[in-house]
Amino acid sequence: MWLTNSFLDYLQYERNYSEETIKSYREDLCQFEKFAREEIGDSALSEVKAELVREWIVSLMDKGYTSTSINRKLSSLRSFYKFLLRKGEVCVNPLQKITGPKNKKPLPTFLRESEMDKLLDEVDFGEGFKGRRDHMIIEMFYATGMRLSELIGLDDKNVDFSSLLIKVTGKRNKQRLIPFGEELKNAMIEYVNVRNEIVLTRTGAFFVRESGERLSRSIVENLVKRNLSKVVTLKKRSPHVLRHTFATTMLNHDAELGAIKELLGHESLATTEVYTHTTFEELKKVYNQAHPRA
Repeated sequence: MWLTNSFLDYLQYERNYSEETIKSYREDLCQFEKFAREEIGDSALSEVKAELVREWIVSLMDKGYTSTSINRKLSSLRSFYKFLLRKGEVCVNPLQKITGPKNKKPLPTFLRESEMDKLLDEVDFGEGFKGRRDHMIIEMFYATGMRLSELIGLDDKNVDFSSLLIKVTGKRNKQRLIPFGEELKNAMIEYVNVRNEIVLTRTGAFFVRESGERLSRSIVENLVKRNLSKVVTLKKRSPHVLRHTFATTMLNHDAELGAIKELLGHESLATTEVYTHTTFEELKKVYNQAHPRA
């Protein structure tokens, strides 16, 4: 073998890599060595060129390997050739200018509008303050797309009912304004009235426990998961799913991507563009269901 055992010994005894990691390195290197021998025969290590590595990448893609798996294999090969360079076995690293395939970002998980309508209009959240508050939290996420940290940090002074604007503090303490409609305004006023009757201790926080304390992340995460479970069987049932749902709903109703970017507080439009893929997935499903020739 092409000094593979020497490299693996180096990983084990000098770098203290685990047996499982070393096993993965061995499999990746043996796979590449087999491919190389089929393409260029029993040539020296120095005969391996960047073109051969690119051909290997293509062959892996043709076999159905994911971009994540291919990039891991390339990482193994890079480490191997760095080792060979240090040992003086090769003069050039053929992977120096090689870039692997881009990892596909998973499509965001979201609820359909019909599912959100069922959740907000039909699900029983319970009587009293907690039921009203929990319903308000779900409605707030869906209507504004704010982050969990932004909702927890929301204060009464941040809500301007006359201007229909909410001021939130996002990542790196950047503040932005989120508009809201009359429906959310009425729901918030109803919640505040119930809250002020039950909660006697004032802390300034908009969403509170019965003691008046600001809500924790775990309380909000648990109540969102519990209530989403009543209408969907999604594996992921977090507040972030409701943020994705807001963005997807906006885009499906013809909102411009730039506007959604500002509402979500994204720094880059590229972060927001993931929702276009979601929308096209929806469009494809509708097309396949409705078109007679689909």
